[in-house]
Amino acid sequence: MVDFSLTEEQREVRDWVRTFVRKEIIPLEPEVLRRERSGLPGLEASELRELQLKAKESGFWGVLTPEEYGGMNLGAVMAALLEAELGRSFVQFRFGGSADNILFYGNDEQKETYLKPTISGERKSCFAITEPGAGSDARAIRASARRDGEDWIINGEKTFITGGNEADFTMVFAVTDKEKGAVTCFLADREMGWKSQPIATMGEWGPAALTFDNVRVPHRNILGEEGRGFELAMRWIGQGRYLLPARAIGATERLLEMGIDYARTRETFGLPIAERQAIQWMIADSAVEIEALRWLVLHAAWQVDQKMDSRQAQSMAKLYGGVKANEIVDRVLQIHGGMGYTRELPIERWYRELRLLRIYEGTDEIQRRTIARNLLKGHASVSGALG
Repeated sequence: MVDFSLTEEQREVRDWVRTFVRKEIIPLEPEVLRRERSGLPGLEASELRELQLKAKESGFWGVLTPEEYGGMNLGAVMAALLEAELGRSFVQFRFGGSADNILFYGNDEQKETYLKPTISGERKSCFAITEPGAGSDARAIRASARRDGEDWIINGEKTFITGGNEADFTMVFAVTDKEKGAVTCFLADREMGWKSQPIATMGEWGPAALTFDNVRVPHRNILGEEGRGFELAMRWIGQGRYLLPARAIGATERLLEMGIDYARTRETFGLPIAERQAIQWMIADSAVEIEALRWLVLHAAWQVDQKMDSRQAQSMAKLYGGVKANEIVDRVLQIHGGMGYTRELPIERWYRELRLLRIYEGTDEIQRRTIARNLLKGHASVSGALG
C-alpha cells in the first residue's frame, strides 16, 4: 500500500504557511487592487521585504536553499505544497533567502560576490535569455559577446525578463562562437552599463527589456564554462517548472471556494443557483481538475526529490496546470455572472494573472511538443512512473 499522507512535521509546516497567508498576505489584497486601479504600482519592495523578515523570525527562509547557506532545504515536495499555499493570494509574495539555482555553480569568488548576497537579500538578480526573436526557442538567441583582452563586449537585447527592472546584476546569455553555436553565461552588474525598460502587461507581472550596448564584462565573470551556457540555461529553466502549476493549485482552490459560496447565496427563480445542474457541473469539473493537478505537481516534485529525470512529469504538470487554471477561473467568473466581470471582486484580477501561466517558462505548445517527442522517441512511457 502506498502512503500519500503527510508527516506530522510536513503538516505543521504547511499549516503555518496557510495561516501566514491568511493573516498576513490576503489582507493586503484590497490595497493592492486599490493601487492598481488608481494607476499606482503594487506593493513596494520594502513592504515585501518586511513580510519576508516577519516570516524569517519563524524560521521560514530559503525553502530550497541548502542548510550550509542558512536555508531550510525542505525539498521539492514541501516546496510545492508551500507554493500552493502562497498561490491562494494573487499578491506575488515569496519567502526570502533564495537564489537562482545556477548561481551555485559559480566559483568561490562568484559565490561571495553574487550568490551569498542574493540569498541574504542584499542583491537582486535576473535571468536574461529571452529575446524578441528567441522565446521558447532559446537556441535562436542573437545577443553576442566578443573577447577583448581580459574582457568580453556584450551587445544585444533581452525581453520579458522577470525582475529585470529591480535587479542589480543579471545572468545574461550571449553567443560567444557563432560558427559552433556556443553560448556563454555572464554575470553582469548593472553598473557595467546595461539598461532596463519596463514592459507594461495585463497583470501584475512587470517584466523588463534589457539593452546591452558594448557592455564590458570581465572574463572572470563567466558563470560555469565558456561555451556551455546553454546547459546552465536548461538547468535554470527545468529546475522549478513544477512550482508554477503548484501556485495554480492554491489559486484555483480559493477561486472554487468563492464560486461555491456565491452559488449558495445567489438565487434565481426562487432557488439558489447551487441547485442548478449547470452550476453543479462547473463545480464538479473544477474540483476533479484541481485534484488531478495536485497529483501531477506532487508526482513531478517527488521525482525531483528522488533525483529522477522529472522533465516529462514537469511538462505535464505545467501544461495541465496552465490550461485548467484558466478554465476554472473562467467558470468561476461565469458562476458570478456580471459581478464576476466587475472590479468589485478580485476574479478579473485572477483571470489576468493566470493567463500568464500558459505562456512563460515554456508555452503550452512547447510543453506538448516536449511530451510528444519524449513518447515518440521512447524517452518516456504512457505508463508513467509505473511503466
